[in-house]
Amino acid sequence: MNIQLPKYHGLGNDYLVYDPQRNTLPLNHDRIKLICHRNFGVGSDGILYGPIFDKDKILVRIYNPDGSEAEKSGNGVRIFSKYLKDAGYVTSRRFTLTTKGGDVMVEFLDELGERQKVSMGKPTYRSVDIPVAGKDRQVIHETMTFHGQAYQVTCLSIGNPHCVIPTGEISREKACELGPYVENSDNFPNRINMQLVRVMDRNHCEIEIYERGAGYTLASGSSSCAAASAAYKLGLVDHLVTVHMPGGSLEIEIDADESIFMTGSVASIGTMMLSPRLIDELLRFNN
Repeated sequence: MNIQLPKYHGLGNDYLVYDPQRNTLPLNHDRIKLICHRNFGVGSDGILYGPIFDKDKILVRIYNPDGSEAEKSGNGVRIFSKYLKDAGYVTSRRFTLTTKGGDVMVEFLDELGERQKVSMGKPTYRSVDIPVAGKDRQVIHETMTFHGQAYQVTCLSIGNPHCVIPTGEISREKACELGPYVENSDNFPNRINMQLVRVMDRNHCEIEIYERGAGYTLASGSSSCAAASAAYKLGLVDHLVTVHMPGGSLEIEIDADESIFMTGSVASIGTMMLSPRLIDELLRFNN
């Protein structure tokens, strides 16, 4: 049987959905890498595996293009929620989705489910929860050295780990240059996502992103939440922040208890049909 892979994007951050109810080929590390490859496969920033049903819960597993598993993805959550609506698994306006990084509450803001508001949880800045190496502490405005240069960073987890670096100038080139050193730094035992942040005013900031296991991306929901939360924690922005990225913008709201809400859109690209035989032939060819 062919493999059906619906493809969506959230502000240029694209994901494939692998529905185990409709596909029988088991996913593994090598197949994930091949399917996500921009030249030999379909090409994507990751694969969303689900829905997985556990009693009254709907679970999704999130895989990076390098075959590793991510705990949470803001764009991935919105994309997968749109797929659940498109496929008829969800009919209510509000529902709970379970990720490896915790539960999120999703609310559809239009009839097609293209615009959504998602409760992303409450951040933690504790080093043991992120994790960050060294003594247990709040990692806020701390000096770290990457590639021989010192930076003031704030690290946090919202179910997945982030290193936020406020700076006066940001660019794709700088993110791609610095990102691998931050992601793989000895400071971060499980690797980390990096955001370069430039605060524009009290309600706007722009970011460039280098994601763990994916590299440079045009947009990221969890990175937007992390960047806005860190900037709020540092007193640089107010509780309503529009985060601008190369792929588009997300609206982030931070409650009095620091809980984060993300509002943004997703779009369907189409459904890819792949032959399992073709995948295995390509794997043999690449090996």
